[in-house]
Amino acid sequence: MSGLPWESEVKKLAWGYALLNATEHGGKAAVGPVMGKIMAERSDLRPHAKAIAAIVRSIVNEVNKLTLEEQRRLLEEEYSWVLEHARRKRVEEKRLPPLPGAVEGRVVTRFAPNPDFVIHLGNARPALLSYEYKRIYKGKMILRFEDTDPRTKAPLPEAYELIREDLRWLGIEWDEEYVQSLRLQVYYDVARSLLEKGGAYIDTEPAQRFKEYRDNNMLEKYPPRSRSVEDNLEEWDRMLEGWYGEGEAVLRVKTDPRHRDPSVRDWVGFRIIDTGRHPHPIVGDKYTVWPTYNFAAAVDDHLMGVTHILRAREHQQNTVKQSFLYSHMGWEYPHVIHFGRLKLEGFIMSKSTLKNIMESGVGRGIDDPRFATLAGLRRRGIVAEAIRKIIVEDVGVKYTDASISFTNLAAVNRVIVDPAAKRLMAVFEPLTLQVKDVPWQENRLRIPFHPSGRLGEREVVLKASRGRLTLLLDRADKELLKEGRIVRLMEAFNIRIEKTKEDTIEAIYHSESLEEARRNKAPIIQWVSPSNALPIQLVKPEGLTLRIMHGFIEEAAAKLGVGDIVQLVRVGFARVDSIVEGSPKATIVAVYAHS
Repeated sequence: MSGLPWESEVKKLAWGYALLNATEHGGKAAVGPVMGKIMAERSDLRPHAKAIAAIVRSIVNEVNKLTLEEQRRLLEEEYSWVLEHARRKRVEEKRLPPLPGAVEGRVVTRFAPNPDFVIHLGNARPALLSYEYKRIYKGKMILRFEDTDPRTKAPLPEAYELIREDLRWLGIEWDEEYVQSLRLQVYYDVARSLLEKGGAYIDTEPAQRFKEYRDNNMLEKYPPRSRSVEDNLEEWDRMLEGWYGEGEAVLRVKTDPRHRDPSVRDWVGFRIIDTGRHPHPIVGDKYTVWPTYNFAAAVDDHLMGVTHILRAREHQQNTVKQSFLYSHMGWEYPHVIHFGRLKLEGFIMSKSTLKNIMESGVGRGIDDPRFATLAGLRRRGIVAEAIRKIIVEDVGVKYTDASISFTNLAAVNRVIVDPAAKRLMAVFEPLTLQVKDVPWQENRLRIPFHPSGRLGEREVVLKASRGRLTLLLDRADKELLKEGRIVRLMEAFNIRIEKTKEDTIEAIYHSESLEEARRNKAPIIQWVSPSNALPIQLVKPEGLTLRIMHGFIEEAAAKLGVGDIVQLVRVGFARVDSIVEGSPKATIVAVYAHS
């Protein structure tokens, strides 16, 4: 096999793809995926598959001997072409499908949130897809707040601006903005026109009586349905003038009275809401006659020129309902793209559940890092680019249901934040390390912030007194600190453990070099110097609980700012949430993101 013309190229491909596979799977590459990529790129070499497999196995073994940090550094410094190739391939493979009937420059999409809560990962999907298609077709995107239910889905006054903030954070730019509660006269005018056309009627009967006629396929004989246009217009005026109270009158849109789905039959277009008891946060009690979701959304989609609606499959029934209104008015219904439900495993996504948790005093607000709200994800250190990638490229507009695990989201986020995240050492529930026979009085360590060297370095000064040095170690590493074992203090020197106590470790200086540590198969652990370390509190979401971990972080953390994302060595990525001033030192409060 030696000297074959393709051997050097195959080795190069094997190293590149093995490193990529390893960094995507926690440091362990597998032969199969690497072989698959090589064969896909060089299908002409299939007759030599057996020989190539031997090369791949050998290189995968070599790659798996490296630490994850070494794999990442090698991939970035010597095989960056693999990363670029993988990025281009993902973009090509995950391009959104074309919109039906789309004409460049004429596509109009919309994102229409109900401001009864903020955006979570699930309803970020239609926002991102609507914006992406607007961008692809050089069209227009509308932001429309659908807030016409002040009773059962009461808008939150602060939600309007919070939603705008979330969209801006995602990089979404909208061209027009509307608030439905400020457009009630528009809906009233359409309702009057619909009544004049005979496409609707005013129902003043008890709801139970309508249900009996509907469910027994007798709607053709329902008395209010046969009202004259003049009587309906008169009753409509009475509704607007306040003659009827809540639940005493509704406007119904005429549909197929024997439609196979009973909920479609003569659906309610307007109802009366007692805004004296349930005032609207924007218009107060000015109006009592309010359009339902289906009426207001259908009217606005037409009047605003929406050409393509992207919404969840659960809205298919609403599409059917609205089509009857469009038929009565002689309008053309927009193209509709329905997609399946999106579930994020390991997060709470239900609005009602989120609200209940917050109202019960368990939650910390809309940006609680346990929540799948964009604010919660942002606070946890998930960046907007990661959400855009996983929604647009991975989930897209699939009709089937999709599920995103937090592991997947974290993997995408890790690739994005890793190159710019400084590595800092931190220890939690610390143990005191006493090292004797230290051969120097002062040691100035120059430690890079990132294996690539692109983020600069910091100086850590260690001072020994009479050959003794005190450091702090992470309690989680105690099982590695067996008596007689050689351990390497990361980026510093090697020690031999002499005695292990409850809160104290006694050790002797052993050697300086990393090569010596490798010869002795010494585990590498992080540490901080107590003389200059800063206190740190790490907030770690774990299901419905928030675990607070207390410890110390190295002095370089003093230059961090709120919002910075760092990698706590051998702990994981975290976002600086706040810096609490104190004496003698400030405390860094960070939220754990992921490993």
